[in-house]
This record gives sequence, C-alpha cells and structure tokens, in this order.
Amino acid sequence: MSVPDLQSRLTEQLRELHLPAVRRCFGEKARLAEREAHGYERYLLELVELECQERRGHRVDRLLQESKLPLEKTFGNFDLKRIPQKAARQVATLRDGSFLNRRENVLAFGNPGSGKTHLLSALGQELVRAGRKVAFTTCTRLVQDLLLAKKELRLPRAIRKLAYFDALVIDDLGYVQQSRDEMEVLFTLLAERYERGSVLISSNLPFSKWEAIFKDPMTTAAAIDRLVHHSVILELNVPSYRMEQAKKKKAEED
Repeated sequence: MSVPDLQSRLTEQLRELHLPAVRRCFGEKARLAEREAHGYERYLLELVELECQERRGHRVDRLLQESKLPLEKTFGNFDLKRIPQKAARQVATLRDGSFLNRRENVLAFGNPGSGKTHLLSALGQELVRAGRKVAFTTCTRLVQDLLLAKKELRLPRAIRKLAYFDALVIDDLGYVQQSRDEMEVLFTLLAERYERGSVLISSNLPFSKWEAIFKDPMTTAAAIDRLVHHSVILELNVPSYRMEQAKKKKAEED
C-alpha cells in the first residue's frame, strides 16, 4: 500500500474513532519522530497526549458554559492583597478543590463591593478548569426557579438536577429578603445538599440577621447548622472596591 493510500485509510479510521487531534497531527509527528529517531512508544504517547489535552480543553469549555459563571471575574484581576491575610490563606487552600471531596461549604461574608462575588466566581472557574462541575446562580434567580418547580410539582426533580454539580455557587443570599414560600424551597435545597454536595454562598448579612431570610428562629438555626457543620468561612471586612475605584477616578478628574 502506498504512503498516500495508507494516510488516507488511517485518516478515515481516526475520523470513525473520533480522534481529531491524532488525525490532524499524526503525519507531522511521524516526520518528527523519523528525524529525531523517536521510538514507536514515544510517537504514540505524544499523539495520545495531544488528543487527551484537546479533549480536556473541550470539556472545560463545556463546563464553563454550563456553569453560568461570570467569566470576567477571575483571580487574574482580583487583588488578593485587599482582603484580610486569614481569608487570603483560606482561599489558597481552597484552590486545589479538595474541599469538594469532603462536601465542605464556603461562606463568604462582607459588605457590598467587598469582592465576595468576584472571589467565589474566580474560585468556581478554577474548580471547573480542574474538571469539577460548578453552577452559579443568584439567590433571587434560584428561589424563583425552585418556586416554579414546586408549582409545577417537579421540585424534587429540580433539586436532583442541581445535585449533578459538585459545587453550587449561590450569590447574594439575603440581598433581597425572601418570602416564606421562597424560604421553604431554599431551605429544602440546602437540607438536600447537606453532606452530599458543596455550597458556596456570598452574603452581606451576618448569621445574626439570617432570621430575616428564613423567617423562623428554628428554621434559621437549622439552616445555619447545616451550612456551618462542614465549612470554610471567609470574612471579607474590607471597604467597597467599587467605591474605592470611584473615589480614585474622581480624584484623577479633579
């Protein structure tokens, strides 16, 4: 069989096997292996590594799109020096993602503009790039989705769907005070995820004010107990970044 015929047949079979990176690069890698006297195993290893790398990249892209994370909020544009040293050390330990294996939660507290959303979004992206499944939602959107599911008698199914994700990022818990119906579906979700999946929550309300969210002292205590039992608490007691930037801009204009 001639070389062109061999390459054509190999290309077709690689297409059938869904190995696009190998199909695209096997000829170039073969010429390189011949020039540098690489063995068959090294040649095959380099092709397989290319295929695996490309597949990992496609999977990360799919998981990022699926996550609904705000992709502009990364560690690359977050100033970790702005937050307390304790919180910065905690973030450093969280970035390897091992807390997900222990089903631990991450609770970020701070005033509006302190960087809670940015920090959890950046962490979420890093987890996705490590191959973990993450979902981002605002608390308001989440409870509205759960209320609709309850109305349509599919709340258990909606909660099972969220169980697919290793980490559920809930932004701005308590930013808009929930009604009792909203509180009930939110508590149901948190209770179902307890010790089954990690929750990453940002809130501008300390625990002492969570009764405004859950409406009932016993329900509030039960929610806090479930979240805190296995958790890392990030205290971001820093001035608003947006306010600082606004003041800086005004000073430059003056």
